[in-house]
Amino acid sequence: MNNIRLTQYGNGGGCSCKIPPDELESLVAGLGSAGPGELLVGIDHGDDAAVIRMGTDSHATVATTDFFTPVVDDAYDFGRIAATNALSDVYAVGGEPDIALNLLGWPRGVLPLELAREVLRGGFAATQAAGCHLAGGHSIDDPHPKYGLAVTGRADPRRLLRVDAGAPGIPLTLTKPLGIGVLNTRHKATGEVFPEAVAVMTTLNRDASRAALAAGAVCATDVTGFGLLGHLYKLARASGVTAVIDSAAVPYVAGAREAVRDGFVSGGSRRNLDWVAPRCDFGDLPETERLLLADAQTSGGLLVAGEVPGFPVIGELVVRREATLIVK
Repeated sequence: MNNIRLTQYGNGGGCSCKIPPDELESLVAGLGSAGPGELLVGIDHGDDAAVIRMGTDSHATVATTDFFTPVVDDAYDFGRIAATNALSDVYAVGGEPDIALNLLGWPRGVLPLELAREVLRGGFAATQAAGCHLAGGHSIDDPHPKYGLAVTGRADPRRLLRVDAGAPGIPLTLTKPLGIGVLNTRHKATGEVFPEAVAVMTTLNRDASRAALAAGAVCATDVTGFGLLGHLYKLARASGVTAVIDSAAVPYVAGAREAVRDGFVSGGSRRNLDWVAPRCDFGDLPETERLLLADAQTSGGLLVAGEVPGFPVIGELVVRREATLIVK
């Protein structure tokens, strides 16, 4: 089994598999909600999870789901990464995960079931680290391996992190380095292993979320398949502001610049850049830097409107200008 490369059995990989943002927004437009309770966070602005309050001012339920095809060849690490990524959606709205269910697609006639067990074992390890129950789930026979979680958690409805709550004069903090996408693309093409990238992808956003709430933040998102530029554009648009990025302040995983220089850029990252380019003032920023800022991340960090101790400030929100994003 050590010779099996999981990344060769799926289209794309990780969060770069997402349907492009412009297509997705058109797809879900007009799909509102109906049901009991007060839906505090829904699909209007593309927040990371749904939040509903059911008859109490101090408790809200958070629900989300996320899954994708392999982003690394190691089955156990793939499970850890996919589960950590799904849990991140709860942390991104200021919540805490309570219970998760496995979502598994597996080509049972092609890949050994022992590998599927390693994927599930990795998911269990991530939920254990998060203090979240993992109880069953659902599996299907699928031509491409896929894994993720459906997660339910809780949050204080008075202390949520939303994408539409940004305001001018607030700094922007990024809690994980970028460059995961280009390194994963290189890994898929060459088999090279990047332990630092795996470490970033398997780090829970729990501590960053708690630190953001403690610092008084009310606006955040996580940086995943739409890249820093895509997710920041959605945040700035929803908040009615312009976001200014100091490109020199953005941290990257070691090897990311070399990977983009050597052409290891996913189609998803290029689509991200095409989507935001008409809304962005890049000045004379080189294309390689633009691609890194649009790089499709898997299990990336939080992008917080507010200064969070211990993490780098990469820009600020300002009064709305002609361009929604300005990169210096």
